[in-house]
Amino acid sequence: MRTLGATILPMDALQMKREFLEYIEIERGRAVKTVENYDHYLTRYFEQMKIVNVSDISEQNIREFRLWLNRQPGTGRDSMKRRTQNYYLIALRAFLKFLRKREIPGLSPERIELAKVPERHLDLITAAELERLMKAPADAYAEAEDDEKKRAALRDRAILELLFSTGLRVSELCALNVDIDLSRDEVSVRGKGDKVRVVFLSQASKDTIREYLKARKDMEEALFVDGRPASLHRITPRDIQRHIKKYTARAGITSKVTPHTLRHVFATDLLQNGADIRSVQALLGHASINTTQIYTHVTDAHLREVHKKFHSRGEHRQ
Repeated sequence: MRTLGATILPMDALQMKREFLEYIEIERGRAVKTVENYDHYLTRYFEQMKIVNVSDISEQNIREFRLWLNRQPGTGRDSMKRRTQNYYLIALRAFLKFLRKREIPGLSPERIELAKVPERHLDLITAAELERLMKAPADAYAEAEDDEKKRAALRDRAILELLFSTGLRVSELCALNVDIDLSRDEVSVRGKGDKVRVVFLSQASKDTIREYLKARKDMEEALFVDGRPASLHRITPRDIQRHIKKYTARAGITSKVTPHTLRHVFATDLLQNGADIRSVQALLGHASINTTQIYTHVTDAHLREVHKKFHSRGEHRQ
């Protein structure tokens, strides 16, 4: 509500939501996808709790909304994950902070506590599994019976090498174009929040990209394409996930492997070989060091195993 003299005017929730979304996009520089997600989360809360004015937002209906979220279906027979539920609360808390910034009376954002979530589990594979996965496209190439299948194998080999050598997000890889300068060891990519960063190419990734481009006969601008020659399109994250799933099975790997798995392996490999966490944060394009911290748990576990194996307390000293 806003005060006009002694009169308190109700503030329309939908209007304030529009102003909030414009604010985070223009003044805070949030990515369009982030703005769309916040819009979805807030709209769902407003509709479910029948919020008309911002003064309708209360601890009571937020509790009711959290209970409703917790009873929504998630994957399989499970309810919605707490991490997903927290996305709604984070959006609502940001909205309340915006109202406070505009000096509009309302619930304090600090009154919203996020649900405790279990420690995030990283999908990792062993060095031997990584070796088999990286070799799988070459084996597929050797068995290919036509040029189309050979080009697909060359493409997939280049994709795997590029993901592992750079730690790129799959969406960042899909956005690359053929004008990439392979005479240099680095390339600029546009990541989350429209932020540009530099990633570094290994010799293996450059060699496999050159080999793939040499086999291409189309005029598409995308670095990686998929589909039949008559219906080629820029490769999508879903396409890459499908191809990696195929090579995972071919390599005899039973654990789940995704494009993000290679990003995890890239990060943990750097840390285990002595890279400092700030450098890893920059290479991954994380806005917050807290996001990168998850990889230290993995390397800590590795160090514990090393200590246990090579520093047995007094066992070799009599």
